[in-house]
Amino acid sequence: MPQELRLFTGTAHPDLAREVAACLGISLGDATVSRFSDGEIMVRLNENVRGSDAFVIQPTSMPVNDNLMELLLIIDALKRASAARITAVIPYYGYSRQDRKVQPRVPISAKMVADLVTAVGTNRVLTVDLHAGQIQGFFNIPVDNLYAAPVLLDYIRNKYDRDNMVQDNLVIVSPDAGGVERARSFAKRLGCSIAIIDKRREKANECEIMNVIGDVMGRDTLLLDDMVDTAGTMVQAASALKGKGARRVSAACTHAILSGAAVDRINNSAIEEMIVTNTIQLDSKKEQCPKLTVLSIASLLGEAVKRINEESSISSLFV
Repeated sequence: MPQELRLFTGTAHPDLAREVAACLGISLGDATVSRFSDGEIMVRLNENVRGSDAFVIQPTSMPVNDNLMELLLIIDALKRASAARITAVIPYYGYSRQDRKVQPRVPISAKMVADLVTAVGTNRVLTVDLHAGQIQGFFNIPVDNLYAAPVLLDYIRNKYDRDNMVQDNLVIVSPDAGGVERARSFAKRLGCSIAIIDKRREKANECEIMNVIGDVMGRDTLLLDDMVDTAGTMVQAASALKGKGARRVSAACTHAILSGAAVDRINNSAIEEMIVTNTIQLDSKKEQCPKLTVLSIASLLGEAVKRINEESSISSLFV
């Protein structure tokens, strides 16, 4: 018999939490997250959660430290209020790019965050498209890493299949060598070809040269990455594809961080459409960037939450 399902959220992305609650046919839990005058965060649960199966939806996106602290405090409040099980639903896992030591005397921040989330009393983690798969191993509790690929693929198929152009004309492009496996997986499921952007500096202090490996002449191209932060690499890659004769350049990613001048770069680039998911709150960015197409992952998260609550398999969602 499943325990009573309760869904809570902080201030990072309440819209997504409400969408997930609607998919599950339940009301969002009543919790207050506020700030003291000195910036300290205060959390209060306004309803009984004793013996419940509690889920906290909170991406640790900008402001990363505030949103992470909110997540930890909500989990601590649930634990002290005797929730039977607590699952941290982290659609975007902040600090994920700091997953290894790339130089001496630096922390492995993704591991430290995993330790914090575990130490506060979390029983399980549900996340989407971790930047590095090994981050799952940083936790000593179960971690379910969902993929946004089905959501993106459905949109791409509907967009291009109207003219039967997926196999004949679309090329999936990896903006760097590290994303080749992701691009190949996408291309295989769409039945189309791939290309790779090879970045290199010929000499010190010179601009990077972007070489396109693959045939994109006269083709529609889709740049694919797991996240877009400053958008510098994506915009440069789009320019390189246009320089090689690509007919159209679109881009897709799961996590649209879009920090700094990213929106301006995209608006002024050769990218015609930037397809993203709503793992991160994007209301203001969507208004500033007409090229953004935001797809919802609420139904994917809702199905995973439902299956976890019912103790049924969610392996079919890992596609």
